[in-house]
Amino acid sequence: MSEAPDQQQLTQLLVDWSAGNQRAMEALTPLVYGELRRLADAYLRRERPNHTLQSGALVNEAWLRLIDQSRVQWQNRAHFFGVAAQMMRRILVDHARSRVAAKRGAGVTLLSIDKVVAGSNPANIDLIALDAALDKLAELDPQQSRIVELRFFGELSIEETAEVAGVSPATVKREWALAKGWLFREMTAKNPPQA
Repeated sequence: MSEAPDQQQLTQLLVDWSAGNQRAMEALTPLVYGELRRLADAYLRRERPNHTLQSGALVNEAWLRLIDQSRVQWQNRAHFFGVAAQMMRRILVDHARSRVAAKRGAGVTLLSIDKVVAGSNPANIDLIALDAALDKLAELDPQQSRIVELRFFGELSIEETAEVAGVSPATVKREWALAKGWLFREMTAKNPPQA
């Protein structure tokens, strides 16, 4: 199955940009900005309603970090948006940490993780705890951690995640299920459900 023409164009621009072509980067900007905005909106929908970071600021910060990636050899659209998702996660975690530090522990950023963890009741957990759990999972199983990041934060499909991770879609499905179960156990062990 081949990529749609706009995806082929995007992939070619990413490859050209990796090769040092600044015009490719300039042509790429309007093509990816809308998708980056959608990704940022998806992240922020999971945050508390009065979050102080706006989607435009999140997109701009992520874009600045992405264009600073001089050693990345972009493979395709999925690879680019996978890295963008990782950057947005880091920006939000940094923002949450600075907010918690400023309030000395009050107002921890809550994130709905119902799409990630198994269980009948969606659990609200703080973003810093999720980040710590994902870091712990990365130590135990880097592939599962990466798959969670791509699927949940990057909102990549099973097929796109498989492409970025270099594994089969069946492996993604299996590892995704295992990672969700592990995260559920990890997060509920630290924050037992309230009765």
